[in-house]
Amino acid sequence: MQKITRLFDIPYYQLEHFNLEKALVTKKNGKWIATSTQEYINKANAISRGLLRLGVKPNDKIAVISLTNRTEWNILDIGILQIGAQNVPIYPTISEEDYEYVLNHSEAQYCFVSCTEVLTKVNNIKGNVKSLKGVYSFNEIDNCPNWQEVLDQGADTTNQEEVETLKNNVQPSDLATLIYTSGTTGRPKGVMMSHNNLVSNVVASKERVPSSTNDTALSFLPVCHIFERMILYLYQYCGIEIHFAEGLDKISDNLKEVKPNLMTVVPRLLEKVYESIIAKGSSLTGIKKSLFFWAVGVGLKFEPYKVNGWWYEFKLSIARKLIFSKWQEGLGGNLGIMVSGSAALQPRLSRIFGAAGIPVMEGYGLTETSPVISVNDVRNNGWKIATVGKVISDVEVTIAEDGEILCKGPNVMMGYYKDPEKTAEVIKDGYFHTGDIGEIDHEGFLRITDRKKEMFKTSGGKYVAPQLLENRCKQSRFIEQIMVIGEGEKMPAALIQPNFDYIYEWAKKNKITVGENSDIVLNEKVIARLDEEVTKANENFAKWEKIKQFRLTPDIWSIEGGHLTPTMKLRRKIIKEKYIDLYNDIYGY
Repeated sequence: MQKITRLFDIPYYQLEHFNLEKALVTKKNGKWIATSTQEYINKANAISRGLLRLGVKPNDKIAVISLTNRTEWNILDIGILQIGAQNVPIYPTISEEDYEYVLNHSEAQYCFVSCTEVLTKVNNIKGNVKSLKGVYSFNEIDNCPNWQEVLDQGADTTNQEEVETLKNNVQPSDLATLIYTSGTTGRPKGVMMSHNNLVSNVVASKERVPSSTNDTALSFLPVCHIFERMILYLYQYCGIEIHFAEGLDKISDNLKEVKPNLMTVVPRLLEKVYESIIAKGSSLTGIKKSLFFWAVGVGLKFEPYKVNGWWYEFKLSIARKLIFSKWQEGLGGNLGIMVSGSAALQPRLSRIFGAAGIPVMEGYGLTETSPVISVNDVRNNGWKIATVGKVISDVEVTIAEDGEILCKGPNVMMGYYKDPEKTAEVIKDGYFHTGDIGEIDHEGFLRITDRKKEMFKTSGGKYVAPQLLENRCKQSRFIEQIMVIGEGEKMPAALIQPNFDYIYEWAKKNKITVGENSDIVLNEKVIARLDEEVTKANENFAKWEKIKQFRLTPDIWSIEGGHLTPTMKLRRKIIKEKYIDLYNDIYGY
């Protein structure tokens, strides 16, 4: 096989070129269980045969809802795609109401779930989903058929010829998957992705990811999100062993066990890792503490490709030997690169992890673009901090007159499922309108400056780009989450969720009594300290952009609470509604 054109070609390509003993590895009952490339393909074919015996036909939709990434997900995915059916992954953390909407909108025939938690939510609404014929689970759960039953139905190979016929009938331009966006407003939209959309993105992204066939990756970002989904195909295409993390709470342990060479991250995770490291450094004393923060100071001035000169590089080498080497050990010891997506990465995090010898390659894209539009590459001067890299092969990007980033290429979606009107709103003259504002510099690096929809005008007619302010404020250890407000108002202001854990530490150290979260947000000393942080963050912004007032919220902003989307973006409208009293207090209503 010289060329892959459909997603299910990828495991066969891996078998021909790499034939891994450990293609997919999942931890079960405390032990890492490996599936070889050949076993992966054998089981995918058994799933295909089993699904056919269940009556699944080309273009039927199969929903998959899993709390963690796992081997079964990938086997099922290939088994579904081979017979011309479509995989519909669903975010496990969305509401039951949204489960019902997506299952009905996609007309899912069957649903595969990971565990009791997901099954309970599905069982609560499945009576309202007329198309649904059955639910299977990956885990063994009482009163729920197990996915092994589908494998067992496919153990009889007499209908493999039908599988092969259906495989041969699948064209690169055919629909492969529906991915429902976690939109910050309104109902989820079903993004139609063809085999070619994703395959083209895999092939083009491979050029930007330095890897070798002996590499190991740790996967933990939700596979229902296009970023990790494409990356998993990419790992397979590159012959990289994939280990699936047990969950976010076990990441630290899994890193030490797997010792990965590469992994994907989101900025929020890196912020958490950095905060944890700084907290440990703060607890040191004497010369150790001085050395730690000296190294951090060196790291925060880092620039790639030794542009800071020999004296800086000399100091960096000492910092790496004495301090940063321990950071690397904490992340497994072999991590050579991380790829970041989904949200804007603070430049200070790029600098500090780059200085630590664990460079973070920030990329950019959307679900509708499969997702990668551009990504940094540590090789050949292809990495520039505070940018999202250069545009990948076969993709064209142009900047509209109003600054919006427009994208054209084989990665652009087929459209929104059952919604030609919304499709026509975003795809015009062949270009997908991203809704992001950006610029391309003289070296070809793309920089994102804000979300077009999130920019707002004050009553004085001045534009404010909230993300820039928010990212600067989140550099403070006192601030966990922040939303800049002020559309149509006389001034920008902010709603802030403090970093309660850090504030408790700070208060204890300074002998300040703070009480519960609801007391913290009203504590005058806490508010005064936060005011210092906001004032500092305001320094590099124009007068009309500065945050003039803020209010602290007592809740921890979460996906479950409705504050954040499953990809950790702010649900701005909902947050404003939740704290309308604080909003009105700021603006005197």
